[in-house]
This record gives sequence, structure tokens and C-alpha cells, in this order.
Amino acid sequence: MLEEVERWLARRSWSVTDRSLDRVLAAKHGTTVSVVLPALDEEATVGDIVSVIRRELMTESVPLVDELVVIDSGSTDRTAEVAAKAGARVVARDAILPRIPAVPGKGEVLWRSLMVTRGDIVGFVDADLREFSADFVTGIVGPLLTDPDVDFVKAMYDRPLGDAPGGGGRVTELVARPLLNLHWPQLAGFVQPLGGEYAARRSLLERLPFPVGYGVELGLLVDALHTVGLDALAQVDVGVRKHRHQDGLALGRMAAAIYRTAQLRLSRGHMVRPRLTQFERDDAGFTPRTYAVDTEERPPMIDITEYTHRRVA
Repeated sequence: MLEEVERWLARRSWSVTDRSLDRVLAAKHGTTVSVVLPALDEEATVGDIVSVIRRELMTESVPLVDELVVIDSGSTDRTAEVAAKAGARVVARDAILPRIPAVPGKGEVLWRSLMVTRGDIVGFVDADLREFSADFVTGIVGPLLTDPDVDFVKAMYDRPLGDAPGGGGRVTELVARPLLNLHWPQLAGFVQPLGGEYAARRSLLERLPFPVGYGVELGLLVDALHTVGLDALAQVDVGVRKHRHQDGLALGRMAAAIYRTAQLRLSRGHMVRPRLTQFERDDAGFTPRTYAVDTEERPPMIDITEYTHRRVA
């Protein structure tokens, strides 16, 4: 298995500099590209990301991205206003597939985005990135345009925590990486398996179930492996990712959701207790607070009537 991963690393791991923008554009040949930003209270960063993509990848001379959509999942700040002013099409999560009541979670937003985008290739970019570079988009889209055997591309990068290089990605190192190495060793070569920047062919995404919460990245990666095989998966180094970090309690809830996603794929069984109790200090001492762990998954979009009707129309 280690030899297989090493071969994959040599064959399917690249740097964004390995494909010039001219080469990527020349390979487009009418293939359409959608970029989706899932957003919740990201007014401080979403406008800059949209502006960079519009300015550098959506011009007459550089028509790489055909569609840029921000899915607002109930922001209470000016996220929708800022994103629209910067040039994105903004769609409210709850306005998509109203027949199916929305639930909170990142995966829910990504799943619904397939209903309101048209691109043959769909790229996802988190809306909390700082000092955003267009390389994040060209990096994940490039292999899908130049290599017809590639179906799914993850970005890889260094994730500093404050001034400490490589200190980010705590849930990746403590939960996701051990799970992948122990249970899906073919995926051991992915540097950022939980990273929010990745792209895939619509023909693959529409066949995959989407965990509604933080388990979506691990779930899509594992299911893509089983659907199209390791050689159809790739990763591209895009440099450094700077973003807003979660506190330890939020990371614990993320970890539980990711573990649940893995457990479901291992056994398709039931969790004994699909809740997580954490402790927060207040004036009375340590107070227990219990949170539900995301257990719901959305079916492959191709099974949704409204989606199949849209494809025919």
C-alpha cells in the first residue's frame, strides 16, 4: 500500500506552477467552470475573495471562471451585500430546494450549490480566507482541464497558526489523518484532506452523498476514492492558507462530526450516542454543554427530482 501511495504522490501531486495559466486556458475548450463560496458571517473576507476571482479569472482576456456564486447560509452581518457588491451572484441557502427544509452545516450548503450552478467543473473555496490568491482556483481547476483522467482535486498548503508555520489543521492531524491512514490508507498521501478548497467534475459530485456538516470533506474524499479510484484523485500545492481559526471547543465538535462520517462509511451502523458533551468554565466552575453530532447526509444530487428536471430543461 505504501508503494501505491508513493506512486500516486509522484503521478498526481503537483504545484500550481506546473501549469501556466495560458496552458490551463488553452485546455478549456468550452468546458464551463463554476466557483462556489459557502459563507456564514464572512463580511470581512468574502468581498476580497470575490474581487480577486472577478479581476484575475473572469475577464475577457482570462475567461477561466464562468460563474461565481456565494451561498449565504443565514448570515446576520453584511456578507450577502458585500459579496454582491464585489460581483458575485448571491443565493440564500434556504431559497434552494425549498421542498427540502435546510439544516445547518457546511455540507448542506455545498450540496445545495449543485442546484444553482451550471459548470461542468465545480470548485469550492472557503469564504474566510485572508490574503487570497487566484492560485487557489487555478490550482484546483487546472488538472481537471488539462488531464481528462482526473476527476477530483484538493488544494494543499501550509496552514500557519498565528506566527507558527504548520500549526493549523489540528483536527486534520489528530482525527482525520489517523482515520485515513488506518482505514483508507490509499488516501494517506493527501496533505490537506479536510481543506475547503477543492474542485471536481459535476458528473462525479452529483453521484456522491453529502454529509450535511463538517464531515463533508472527509466524506467526499472517501466516496470519490470508491467511486472513481485513486488515480482519478489529485492534489496541488498552492502555497499558504491564512484564515480564521476555530477555538478548541468548536474543533471538538468538528472532530466528532468527522469521526461520525468515517464510522458511517466503515460500518453503515448506528452511533451509540450521537452527541458530544464538552465542558466550559464559568463562575460556577466547569459547566457541561452537550451538542448533537451531525448524522444526516444528503443523497446524491442526481437522485433529486428537481435536479434531474433541470438537466433536461
